[in-house]
Amino acid sequence: MHGINEKLTFKPVNIAVAVVSDTRTLETDTSGKLLAERILASGHTLAARTIIPDDIAAIRKQVQIWIDDPKVDVVISSGGTGLTGRDVTPEAITPLFEKTIDGFSHVFHRVSFESIGLSTIQSRAVAGVAKGTFIFALPGSNGAVKDGWDKVIRLQLDSRHRPCNLVEIMPRLREK
Repeated sequence: MHGINEKLTFKPVNIAVAVVSDTRTLETDTSGKLLAERILASGHTLAARTIIPDDIAAIRKQVQIWIDDPKVDVVISSGGTGLTGRDVTPEAITPLFEKTIDGFSHVFHRVSFESIGLSTIQSRAVAGVAKGTFIFALPGSNGAVKDGWDKVIRLQLDSRHRPCNLVEIMPRLREK
């Protein structure tokens, strides 16, 4: 059986949130705020929240800072995964990955298809692992954040999720 086993202990993780946008500020950002609220409501710690311009070097620099920070377990970005010229989040973060979590993209698109139909093909949502840190890149819409967090990431970051979850393998991510 899969799902949350309420008999097990919940283990919170530290999550950093980056919204990739040239136009949003912390005051006008709705997707990052929504994501931060959901992270906290789920019992996790919001380690950081920032806005990063649509610039490969700026995105990569900030994500690398969080990868190097032992107080950050997970990085979630919102925005910059589309097909336009300014959408560069995958190009910025995938070179940082030691391993790609291919299943995330597949599952995200399946969930997204249920919400927005074929428009999901316009997203390049990706995920990976770097130096023991999980990294997820979601599209920038509120709907995509809800789908990505509520139906995929939240469950895999719940230590009570069965038959398995990402939290239980965190201690082993830096194995050689």
